[in-house]
Amino acid sequence: MNVGDAAQRSGLPAKTIRYYEEIGLIAPARATNGYRDYSGDDIHRLAFLRRARNLGFSIDDCRQLMALYQDRGRASADVREIAAAHVTAIEEKVRELQSMRSTLQKLIHACHGDNRPDCPILDDMAGAPGDRAVSARP
Repeated sequence: MNVGDAAQRSGLPAKTIRYYEEIGLIAPARATNGYRDYSGDDIHRLAFLRRARNLGFSIDDCRQLMALYQDRGRASADVREIAAAHVTAIEEKVRELQSMRSTLQKLIHACHGDNRPDCPILDDMAGAPGDRAVSARP
């Protein structure tokens, strides 16, 4: 099947499928006319990649997971290790996002939100200590 059909069946845009081929995640056969010819197995691999990417795995992680998926002699511990490392990264990102939210909430609370020009939100972004405004502008 062609890339348009593969896109429809896998749920991925054709551009993404071509990119995955370019970086070596998939390798569809070529028809005699040189066009890509996606098989049912290719569609299955593309759906696998779509799910892995939707779970936030990086391209490198997807490459490793795909290799493990295709290796029937794999150890599930290897897959578990990749997933556990990803969860750790997600937890760190959640902590970072919670910290950003907390900082912004404090800044919003400190801002009068009126017609005056002083703004603790902008002061903080500019690195100005306290209520001191930064006088030099680029």
